[in-house]
Amino acid sequence: MAKITLSVIKADVGSIGGHIKPSDEMIDAVKRYIKNKGKGIFIDFYVGYTGDDIAILSTHKKGVLNSKVHKLCWDAFLEAAKIAKKQGLYGAGQDLLKSSFSGNVKGMGPAVAEMEIEERPAEPFLFFAADKTEPGAFNLPLYLSFCDPMYTAGFILSPVLKQGFTFVIMDVAYTKADKIIKLNSPEEIYDIAALLRDNGRFVVESIWSRATGEQVVSASTTRLHNIAGKYVGKDDPVMLVRTQKNFPATGEILCPYAIGHYVAGFMRGSHAGPLMPVKKNSSISFFDGPPVVSCLAFSVRNGKLTGPVDVFDHPYWDYVRNKVAKKAEEIRRQGFSGQAMLPMTELEYTGVVETLKKLEKRFTIRKK
Repeated sequence: MAKITLSVIKADVGSIGGHIKPSDEMIDAVKRYIKNKGKGIFIDFYVGYTGDDIAILSTHKKGVLNSKVHKLCWDAFLEAAKIAKKQGLYGAGQDLLKSSFSGNVKGMGPAVAEMEIEERPAEPFLFFAADKTEPGAFNLPLYLSFCDPMYTAGFILSPVLKQGFTFVIMDVAYTKADKIIKLNSPEEIYDIAALLRDNGRFVVESIWSRATGEQVVSASTTRLHNIAGKYVGKDDPVMLVRTQKNFPATGEILCPYAIGHYVAGFMRGSHAGPLMPVKKNSSISFFDGPPVVSCLAFSVRNGKLTGPVDVFDHPYWDYVRNKVAKKAEEIRRQGFSGQAMLPMTELEYTGVVETLKKLEKRFTIRKK
């Protein structure tokens, strides 16, 4: 089979009533622009939203970081931002942090996940989109799905999966260049865990099969405050995961999201909250949250998409959402205190820094 590229680019370019959802007119504008301008660039595409972010999933044969692909998406977001401004929506163009396009959108604000693959005879994959959280929100689910037989039975039942995976992990606190490390499971799972416990600094960029050499996962690593130098919204990551056969099964990838684990985000991107699996095209509500993740399943053949299937639209996940809602309510009762709010390493881009500077001048040293 010929190689194809899966690309997803997502951005917040305006929202109704605050950080709730983009308008229908914005979504229609992106679809219309891609349909009219994408001929000869995309094989197929899907446009949807999670919270206040619009996502463009596409298939093409141009490889990763292709200028034409990224420019098409960038311009589509600009069209949506124009409508957001006309409608008086909040945060119009918020994630478009650079004034002009410069080759690809990495480092310009939008979240990006891409991988070039050689299609298998059956090629299922999952498209994850999160809102009101950071890229490190995917760390724990990826660790459990690709390291732990308690979640992925394939490590016991499949000789191929038993050979493990290579994690490419990025230090997103280093801003001069991409600083990465490659670690292998199962031999180095404790080292992988030591890094991935710090969601704010170490983030999974990609995962590769050690048995076949194929890429299985591509996740965005964009930290918006590293680009803007101030708080401009949470990073709202995206991720692509291939499933089945020589990779973990779809159910093994989804299983960890039943935890509703605590992640950074929520109101003003400055709190801790449980990650809630939501149905596609869900909006944001409680305390500008909770942090949410959607997941759509596709199959692809010769670049043509079949789907999506909304994997979190199932009675079981209603039960999970109820559990996560209780976790969200419980930690919100703690307000600004302690673990309910993020540490200063994450708050240093917010207004609390100015408050602390002013208060520091008023401290006195008491004489003995």
